[in-house]
Formats: sequence, C-alpha cells, structure tokens
Amino acid sequence: MASKKRRLLLGTALALPAAAWLARPAEQGGPHDDYFQRLSAALREAGIAQASLVIDLPRLRANLAAIGAHAQTGMALRAVLKSLPSLPLMDELARAWNSERVMVFNAAQLLQLLQARPQAQVLMGKPLPVAAAAAVLQDLPAELGSGIEWLVDTPQRLAQYRQLSEQRGGQALKINLEIDVGLHRGGFEDRGELGAALASLKAGALRWSGFMGYDAHVAALPDALGMRATAWDEAQRRYRAAMDTANAALGPQRRERLTLNTAGSPTFRLHDGKGVANEVAVGSAALLPLDFEKPLLADLRPAAFIATPVLKSWPQFRLPEGATWLSRLARAWDPNQARALAIHGGHWLARPVSPPGLQPSGLYGHSSNQQVMVASERVALRPDDQVFLRPQQSEAVLLQFGDLLVFDGQHISARWPVLLASA
Repeated sequence: MASKKRRLLLGTALALPAAAWLARPAEQGGPHDDYFQRLSAALREAGIAQASLVIDLPRLRANLAAIGAHAQTGMALRAVLKSLPSLPLMDELARAWNSERVMVFNAAQLLQLLQARPQAQVLMGKPLPVAAAAAVLQDLPAELGSGIEWLVDTPQRLAQYRQLSEQRGGQALKINLEIDVGLHRGGFEDRGELGAALASLKAGALRWSGFMGYDAHVAALPDALGMRATAWDEAQRRYRAAMDTANAALGPQRRERLTLNTAGSPTFRLHDGKGVANEVAVGSAALLPLDFEKPLLADLRPAAFIATPVLKSWPQFRLPEGATWLSRLARAWDPNQARALAIHGGHWLARPVSPPGLQPSGLYGHSSNQQVMVASERVALRPDDQVFLRPQQSEAVLLQFGDLLVFDGQHISARWPVLLASA
C-alpha cells in the first residue's frame, strides 16, 4: 500500500510541471498583414518618423454612410465634437449627414468651432459653469451667442444663466434642460422641479429649446434578467413624462420645433423615431475605437490608428540588472516575450494591433517616452519600422499627436489640424 502511495505521489509530482508547461501561452507573432503593410509604406513615403494618429478616409466615409442611413427613421444626427476634435473631420460628418448640428462639451472648443464655423447649430453636451459661458459670450457676436443651446441641469444653474442674461443687457439665451432618464449622472428628475423650471421660462430673455436625455447606461447593462430592456423602457417613460410636464407648463409643444436630444454612439440605433426624442448624438462610432466594439455597431470598421516607429530592437527580452533572471523565466514561459523593442512614445489609451502578438511588457512597466514592447521570434521588426495601435477612445487620444494624418488607401494625402487640448 505504501509503495502504491509513493508511486501515486511521484506521478502527481511529475504531472504537475508537465500540465503547467502545456498551459503555456501559444505563440501569436507574425508580420503585418496587407493593410498595415500598405499603411507602413504610405508613412515611409510621406517621411513620417514620429508617433502619429492616422485616419483611414475610405473607412471613415463608409462608416459615416452607414451611420447616416439612420436618419431614415426620422431621427436627425448631431455630431459630437469632443469625440472628433478636428474641424476638417467634423466637416466630413456635416457633408455625409447633411447636418450642421454639433454637440460641444467645453468652452474652448465651443469658441473655436463658432469662430471658424459660425453656421454650426450648437447644443452643449454638459452644463458649463456660468463663468465659462460668460467668457464665451464675451468673445462672440451677440447673434452667435444667442444661437447656442446652453445645457442646464438644476434650478440653481438656471438662475445663474438668467442673471448672466441680465448682466449682458437682456441678451436672449436658449436653454436646453438636461433630464435624468435613468443614468443618474445629473439632470432634472423631479417632475415638480422640472415643471417650475419650465414655467419660469415663459417670459424673459431665456427661451426653452428642448431636452437632452443621455441613455448610455442602456447599452452598458447586460441582457441578463431583462436589465437592458427594463432600463430602455424606463428611459422612454422618463422622456415622455418630461414632455408631458412641458406641455402642462407651457401649453402644447410641437416636437419638430424643439431639440429633443438623446443617445450616443452605443445606443443611437435603438432609437427608431417612435419615441419623444427627435435627434441622436453620434461621434466615436465614426472612427470605432476599441471601447465602441458593440453589437449595434458591428457593421462599422476601425478608422483610426496610432502609428509609431520602432526606436530600438533587441534579439532577447531582458530586464534591468538585478532582475535579469526574471526575464529568462519570462522568455522560457511565454514565447511572446522572446524579444523586445522600444517604440517612440507609448502608454496611450490604446492597444497594439499590428504586428500580431506585440504587447507592452508588464514586467518592464509603462513609459510615455520609450515604451518597451515584447513579441515572439516571429515578429522581425527593426528600428524605423512602424507598429500600430488602436485607440480605446477618440476624444482624448486624437488630441495627443498634432495634425491627424489622412490615409486615402494608398498615400498620406492630407493633414487635418486638431482643436486645442481641453477637457
């Protein structure tokens, strides 16, 4: 019996390392595919030798056409500036969607937009401190300032904007009221409070222009237990209740004369024109960064990539002295940590997409200057070769590289300036 136990223990002891070895990560490396080889050639032809943000123009236009088809439901499209912070990029949306409607999220970009594109029909996407609104109005002609729909979320902020109007000699200001449709990130929720705010807009220089009810939580909830459907139904109920309150406070309202905004890139396709809202806001979906890989956007393609050159390439991944032994273990365990390279820049909100198998070294740590990446032996990158990453979002990442490089499928054919960096 003792002999059998010893043989069993010995067999187990030998099996455990073997099982662990079989659980090693599979090698994933390889060269750039045809698409990224063409993009690499275009960057080389253009003499690009620094980290850059590339916009694929054919993919962008195909995405815009697919998104624009949603207007057939009767829902107008409003382009989101913070997600696409470049005026030439926004011009592409205006042409594709035949719409000058823009949602803006900060004072700096609002001023840049209206000074360059005075025809833009602006709805603010978040409530601004009244001091920020005052600074914008100070720098704009009165007729442009009076065309902005300022978002107001509380009775206190409404009183501040009324005082601002009075301080400016009774300047007319449009007021769009933010309503909480279930996200619980602010906005009017109590019907009595909302009714009082609407009634206060019957007279004076402030004019009610509509509602904004953001429903991003609907797409974020799982289908399990009917959570998403419940959230959707409740969002629609809350929007209808807000409109009923407006009709009671101000008399019957004509839907087509108001800005009744909702949605965002993850949820705009849920709106079929049968609800109260009459327009949807869309931005990031045009470029499809990683965080927007959603079932409702499955027909869209990534249209923005970070391209950055390799600065250094080493045949073996090695950690600094004192921990070199750990890199030997890492190479033995994971074939995707066999070799290493350093790129120009790094630590962006982005993930490597080409060549396949390339990844930041978790052992070496992050760097915004020379990010150390690891890869398998199959990744034969040399200094000056390009690597590509896909942004997780667009709104902050697009502002980090200077002019956007426009790839027409064969060449870098244009450079699009971005707006000033701002939150």
